[in-house]
Amino acid sequence: MRLPTLTRKSLERHLPILGWSKTYDKDTLTNDLVAALIVTIMLIPQSLAYALLAGLPAEMGLYASILPLVAYAIFGTSRALAVGPVAVVSLMTAAAVGNIAVQGTPEYAAAAITLAFLSGLLLTVMGIFRLGFLANFLSHPVIAGFITASGVLIATSQLKHIFGIKAEGHNLIQLTVSLFENQHLANPITLFIGLATTGFLFWVRKGLKPLLLSLGLKPRLADILAKAGPVGAVAVTTLVTFAFGLQDKGVKIVGDVPMGLPPLTLPSFDAGMWSSLFMSAVLISIIGFVESVSVAQTLATKKRQRIVPDQELVGLGTSNIAAALTGGYPVTGGFARSVVNFDAGAETPAAGAFTAVGILLAALLLTPLLYFLPQATLAATIIVAVLSLVDFSILKKTWTYSKVDFAAVAATILLTLGFGVEMGVSAGVILSIGLFLYKTSRPHVAEVGLVPGTHHFRNILRHKVETHPEIVTLRIDESLYFANARFLEDYIYNRIACDQPIRHVVLMCSAVNEIDMSALESLEAINTRLKDLGIKLHLTEVKGPVMDRLKRSHFLEELTGEVFLAQYDAVIKLARPSAMAAQ
Repeated sequence: MRLPTLTRKSLERHLPILGWSKTYDKDTLTNDLVAALIVTIMLIPQSLAYALLAGLPAEMGLYASILPLVAYAIFGTSRALAVGPVAVVSLMTAAAVGNIAVQGTPEYAAAAITLAFLSGLLLTVMGIFRLGFLANFLSHPVIAGFITASGVLIATSQLKHIFGIKAEGHNLIQLTVSLFENQHLANPITLFIGLATTGFLFWVRKGLKPLLLSLGLKPRLADILAKAGPVGAVAVTTLVTFAFGLQDKGVKIVGDVPMGLPPLTLPSFDAGMWSSLFMSAVLISIIGFVESVSVAQTLATKKRQRIVPDQELVGLGTSNIAAALTGGYPVTGGFARSVVNFDAGAETPAAGAFTAVGILLAALLLTPLLYFLPQATLAATIIVAVLSLVDFSILKKTWTYSKVDFAAVAATILLTLGFGVEMGVSAGVILSIGLFLYKTSRPHVAEVGLVPGTHHFRNILRHKVETHPEIVTLRIDESLYFANARFLEDYIYNRIACDQPIRHVVLMCSAVNEIDMSALESLEAINTRLKDLGIKLHLTEVKGPVMDRLKRSHFLEELTGEVFLAQYDAVIKLARPSAMAAQ
């Protein structure tokens, strides 16, 4: 039975898989399979490493890379986004769960599963109610600063595994002091494995593919082998540790990794745990969504595709719920992994589902081989991955462009490094909202005049224009709302406090998209104050939706002046031709 068109479109909007699957063919399947192979090779060591970063058993990283990918393939709209464990969210998970349970305990794992479920629930609800716009309040410079600081923090936290020592702390100062105090206990063999693996992985990123191409390999094969570099490091260090019994010489290994399908798990429904994890879940959801949407939009633009942010919330939400139901922890779209997926030729979200199959096979067949895997190898994998996220050039860019943005970015970086990831991301959110309120509470207001020989009006401080001594025309370059209503009042009162014979104040509203109730009351107060001074208030170029709302109030009835369609019309009617003067 053929469904009505409206119903089919509605289903495709909520289940994007119904849209792209209609045109799925053999060529698309081939491209998705190749991309899935490359991402699987990359994701296996990363999943293990990020679970270690989150303070969780290694297998939970694999579990978080199976069903969540399938859920995103069904509900997500990006053709290239690769969902799974990522460094920043793993660090945030460790910080959140570490407040209520001890690492290595069943309670710790249960809290991580609950965190994933809570985050997934929040994301899904936000998507259903179309609240994706809330992420716009988190400025990109602040996010860049937070990710940079988190990268430094993550890399520093992994040095304990490189040295084979114990080190504790939730911020850069604590970690550095702890590392310094215990550095004399470093295990030389562990240190050699960690440094050698780190150096090898850095070289693999840029040097292996050119070398393989120079040896005559085809580009696609060379790319696959280059992406397999981390897997090669895992295999070699595991074999070396096994062959020489390095675990008996102080080299810490992963140990038993359960083999089999992901278990069916349920989150805790303890009210106390939910209360303790709620704010962390909110922050993880926001950061994860912003990071995912940023990379998804970037990659979609390259192929003239589009994503739907609100549906992305649902896709990421169901992915996290899937992680919670299969023994995983919070996931989101990874930047580096998504770029690799895109470059490898992924054409649909099915590539993610095929990646999930690859990870599932690894969980079923390969986990016994990971017993002798050194933790230093996983730490090296994390360090190399996160250092690519570190970009201190954002400080120079913001300093050059906007000192206010620079202050927000610098504060976010310093707070993250000095007080930990939760304080850093909380500060980032508060600073972003505060920055928005500060900028919009002091809107740009320009006094304008007529450009000679035209109908255009420009800032009197920037252009040679014609003005009239009895008319003050102010162009408001911002919507008017409660935060900036008083600013406009004060600006107008200060401007008319002069010895000029002002008879008209004209507000040019071409850039005003909204006037809320507070701003309306301010306009009423301005109108009354000017009336008492014998000055008329006029409006020009008011947009239709704004005018509709003004008509529903008594303001237009009480307005002492007029509402003009164009600024030029107002000047022609109000000015005395003989009084026009060049300024």
